[in-house]
Amino acid sequence: MVAPARIEIADDRITAVEPAPGAATDDTWALPGYIDTHTHGGVGVDFGSTDAAGVRRVLDFARSRGTTTQFASLATDTVDNLCRQLEMLSGLAAAGELAGLHLEGPFLAEARRGAHDPLLLRDPTPELVDALLTAADGQLAMVTLAPELDGAVEAIERFRAAGVCVAFGHSDTGAELTRRTIDAGARVATHLFNAMQPIHHRDPGPVPVLLDDPRVGVELICDGIHLSPEVIRMSADAAGWDRVLLVTDAMAAAGLGDGDYALGAVQARVSGGVARLLVADGSGAPTLGSIAGSTLTMAAAVRYVLGLGADLTAVAAAAAGNPARWHGLTEVGALAPGYRADLVLTDPAGGVRRVLRGGRWID
Repeated sequence: MVAPARIEIADDRITAVEPAPGAATDDTWALPGYIDTHTHGGVGVDFGSTDAAGVRRVLDFARSRGTTTQFASLATDTVDNLCRQLEMLSGLAAAGELAGLHLEGPFLAEARRGAHDPLLLRDPTPELVDALLTAADGQLAMVTLAPELDGAVEAIERFRAAGVCVAFGHSDTGAELTRRTIDAGARVATHLFNAMQPIHHRDPGPVPVLLDDPRVGVELICDGIHLSPEVIRMSADAAGWDRVLLVTDAMAAAGLGDGDYALGAVQARVSGGVARLLVADGSGAPTLGSIAGSTLTMAAAVRYVLGLGADLTAVAAAAAGNPARWHGLTEVGALAPGYRADLVLTDPAGGVRRVLRGGRWID
């Protein structure tokens, strides 16, 4: 609904949202607090650092930019390191600081690995799946998985039984296996178009299947780098805005300037706001490789998509309501009675003016 309204809050909950016709209004919009379900860090901190104080700095930064709910995404690393990272982050998730944990690796296809270390990629054996689930202690919310890997079907079943959302991604497979993967329970497309086969008119690949299936929520990184405006519009038209999940895929450089930063087990260089993998070429001077995450914030993603002409209610859904629905987050994602009092006050272009989380203003 886009109309003058009065929002009543008691403690950390919204108690009423009522129309206020004729009320004095300015050009401020109230949107649900943003929900970022794919982000690796910010302000110089990678979520894989096992630095709890650093993680809290990332959360403070993200909240100041409107993200009141977020997952912590972990890039490919050794299984031992991932288990240590999950163990530390699971405590923050259990305390409500994080809404869940996301594994982007190590179960990825080497051909579509992007910025992930190929030497650390693994097939999802039952032993590895169980080790990661145990380390996460019930806080693993999503895992990105390439379905062509040995043991993928069994892994999907095991993750689903543990209440984990399986995301199709970093895969070199085509349309038919993508269909079977959705039938097996995959429900999210990890950063659609990126790290998967492109569309071809005779060999369509996974993208048309993911866009066409109403069971799948599609992540879009809307920073003007990962996807062109035409592709964003096409994706939203094909899937419908009710299936778009805005994500940042942000890495440690978010909120800072150019330089070298960690992304899981690899290093990335940010130049002009674009992060790329640092690749050793044997000469001692590293070269730049594939795009390695982003420096995006959810506030910037909202502004960007609004600038493409998208409807305000559609963008609010993509930034909050849709990720909440797809990931079963029942207390956030809407401005309605009973929901946590998370909201973002913006100008008409989406610029953040003020943020409320749990009924408290964030300075």
